[in-house]
Amino acid sequence: MIEKAFGNLKERLNMRRTSVSSDESLDGKLFVQFIALIYLSYIKKVMSDNNLFKSYTLQELLDEFDSIERFERPGRKHHIGEITKKQMELYTVMGVDIPS
Repeated sequence: MIEKAFGNLKERLNMRRTSVSSDESLDGKLFVQFIALIYLSYIKKVMSDNNLFKSYTLQELLDEFDSIERFERPGRKHHIGEITKKQMELYTVMGVDIPS
């Protein structure tokens, strides 16, 4: 399990190189990568619990949500781009509120 987590850090989260200009930058980069790894682990667990691996790989699921856009204009409320029926179903299955 630990090896898979390190594999996710290296491959999926681009943690192969840690080239930074300061120790503080390295600390920040490691912290953000750690939080991202927690999210990835949670998504994989939810996918497993809901049998989503029958229909999607982790990358395919992430790609499905990647096309959702959020638009902002100063002084106005944000606007979410179109969310497909398939994306809404995935949000529901994963127990996540649909963005509005």
